[in-house]
Amino acid sequence: MSGDRLHLVIGPADLPEGGRILVLGPSAATDLSALPRELVLIEQPNRPDHDAWAARGFAVTARAEGPYAAAVVFARRARDASRAAVSEATARVLDGGPIWIDGAKTDGIDTLLKDVRARVALSPAVAKAHGKIASFLSTDPAAFADWAARDMIPVEGFVTRPGVFSADGVDKGSALLAAALPRDLKGKVADLGAGWGWLSAQILTRPGVSLLHLVEADAVALDCARRNLTDPRAQFHWADATKFAPGHKLDAVVMNPPFHVSRLGDPGLGVAFIRAAAAMLAPSGRLIMVANRHLPYEQTLAALFRHVEEVAGDGGFKVLAAANPIRTRG
Repeated sequence: MSGDRLHLVIGPADLPEGGRILVLGPSAATDLSALPRELVLIEQPNRPDHDAWAARGFAVTARAEGPYAAAVVFARRARDASRAAVSEATARVLDGGPIWIDGAKTDGIDTLLKDVRARVALSPAVAKAHGKIASFLSTDPAAFADWAARDMIPVEGFVTRPGVFSADGVDKGSALLAAALPRDLKGKVADLGAGWGWLSAQILTRPGVSLLHLVEADAVALDCARRNLTDPRAQFHWADATKFAPGHKLDAVVMNPPFHVSRLGDPGLGVAFIRAAAAMLAPSGRLIMVANRHLPYEQTLAALFRHVEEVAGDGGFKVLAAANPIRTRG
């Protein structure tokens, strides 16, 4: 666990006197007890993790400003996102302040530390619990300037950023779902897990759609969606889709729900998306979703909707349509 590694390398003597500590990207499961809570500011753009830290009494934000006396960087699954976090830390930590880089082997920590060591004097890495941690002193804000996050162009007319889902192009599931969208889609609609907005843009090609809620847990992806969509029918929500309440019943929900928590497959996450969608819909409402073919969502859909069918797909994905949510008496 990352907390075990932090305790091995960070003690009171290792922390600067005064000044805040920037902690970039810790998941809700991370142990930060090695750090003085009153000095910590967490940057966490993922809404469920953000809210979990806030509930524990930590200062947390989707986007931190500086400067800081020290920083802890947690490696990301995407190499460019990890590099961008290192660049952010060096740009925000005061001269001479320590920066620790921690991560699991499955998140590429070995490669990240090797690349950092090629640029600055990095301490020997401490290995524990299938991961590593090392540190360096921030002395040159420009040392990693070329690692800073920059716009990516996944498809003409759209921008993304490193680390967001499918940052380098439209994922196959979303493309299949877009091709299967009903021509008569209309009324108030939500795109749950809207990402950087490509699928939402396809929904907005339907003239009958009067309002579209883009609901996305990743603040970075949602910022991209705001840039990518200027249609006045679009409303943007930084929210956990499984807890989102639109304030009115919807005519349709469209979604390509995630099914991973970190690197672990979790069909329960998709089930939670389906339950949330059913609760948002009007009695005549409908859900159109795409899923990996092996995921067993049909049973959940059949328990929550009167009509369920597969309307498109291929060997890897299935597009499912469900209509008329079943209301249970409370």
